Amino acid sequence: MHTVVVGTSGVTASDVLAVARGGARIELSGEAVAALAAAREIVDALAAKPEPVYGVSTGFGALASRHISPELRAQLQRNIVRSHAAGMGPRVEREVVRALMFLRLKTVCSGHTGVRPEVAQTMADVLNAGITPVVHEYGSLGCSGDLAPLSHCALTLMGEGDAEGPDGVVKPAGELLADAGIAPVELREKEGLALLNGTDGMLGMLVMALADLDMLYKSADVTAALSLEALLGTDKVLAPELHAIRPHPGQGASAANMLAVLAGSELTGHHQDDAPRVQDAYSVRCAPQVAGAGRDTIAHARLVAERELASAVDNPVVLPDGRVESNGNFHGAPVAYVLDFLAIAAADLGSIAERRTDRLLDKNRSHGLPPFLADDAGVDSGLMIAQYTQAALVSEMKRLAVPASADSIPSSAMQEDHVSMGWSAARKLRTAVDNLTRIIAVELYAATRAVELREGLAPAPASRAVIDAVRAAGVEGPGPDRFLSPDLAAADAFVRGGHVVEAVEKVTGPLR
Repeated sequence: MHTVVVGTSGVTASDVLAVARGGARIELSGEAVAALAAAREIVDALAAKPEPVYGVSTGFGALASRHISPELRAQLQRNIVRSHAAGMGPRVEREVVRALMFLRLKTVCSGHTGVRPEVAQTMADVLNAGITPVVHEYGSLGCSGDLAPLSHCALTLMGEGDAEGPDGVVKPAGELLADAGIAPVELREKEGLALLNGTDGMLGMLVMALADLDMLYKSADVTAALSLEALLGTDKVLAPELHAIRPHPGQGASAANMLAVLAGSELTGHHQDDAPRVQDAYSVRCAPQVAGAGRDTIAHARLVAERELASAVDNPVVLPDGRVESNGNFHGAPVAYVLDFLAIAAADLGSIAERRTDRLLDKNRSHGLPPFLADDAGVDSGLMIAQYTQAALVSEMKRLAVPASADSIPSSAMQEDHVSMGWSAARKLRTAVDNLTRIIAVELYAATRAVELREGLAPAPASRAVIDAVRAAGVEGPGPDRFLSPDLAAADAFVRGGHVVEAVEKVTGPLR
């Protein structure tokens, strides 16, 4: 099994994906263990002094003015975890919780939190045992980090609350720890706070969304190319010299992908035949510009994620010179903004894909295709309601594009008076990515059928490869009306599994 070694300098996106989705094992580097021990010595020294230090010998948030006596500090750390584990609603996905815990471990191992090495090791042990704390949908405002979600994870480390075992069964966390031979942690000064104070949930969801969107944008380039073929459009608008004079990187990459898919097609260039067109519609002609803008948005979001992955997000933090200082690094604004930006880009990509699908189904705009791509229009409805489903998904995408980060709601008796709502931005982006997959699947379903209905003209070899692969995956081609939902589900699974890109790249080589 793949092993991820956590050091003091952060982790990579591939590390997060390996742990969250691939079940990779985790080890702490010797450097991290040494940094943990050194920082803990600083915290222990401060805890022994009579002067109050925030997070070490005081309360938290609006209660930070109270100095806590030594005999109450262990209770304080337990209490902060118990009281902050206040989530409600449905459980969030296993991969999200694993990413959340792993990223908190990443910050703990930086040596800036003051957590003891044994606590960090217990975090790794819980992940390696396949134990997943029960974390709920609601409870984070994305400021002071993802407090409630992280608290539910910390509760599991204490042997309290509920968690899911490696067999998928939810049990009391104490039982699962005992079964795995893991001793619950007894939290000491600062440790409870250090386990709760980070942007780890929203960051983990950002990293996974970026991986998914990278695949979906390539898939959308392919389905756009298939639609262009089916509509007998021109590929001249994809010429590199046209995109070089507007040098947005994403636009150039998207145009190059479409051009690679269309190489050798007999279907392109017929826009001047029986029904002359000076230009193709925007949804076809401007596909690289729209998808390209989304790609550039992804590139910016990836830069933010990389910076956050290299960060130590906690309050207060232990500095190398021995100071323990309060700060505002837990604020989720940098991550929240790009989560919202990605939801906007995804909504627009879904919207343009739906417009191409609608054009394929309309006999007045499809340049010779049968109405709704039906076998016997009137007797058969064809893909009419598949487009309805796609339109409903696009409408939902537009609602999900409303930014969460533009909102703020004061909390903690006005101490935390401006919050990021980054967790909410991440949750809605996950839904948006899920819906975008379905939208692209409907375009794939319609475009492959439409290309096959263009008898006598051969599609590009790459297009043929996609059609053959999707048919082999159980998505049926043209014919009389049938129960459509299973076909759409199979198309969704085909896109979701990355098989659109896989089929094309066997012909074209790697897409950009």
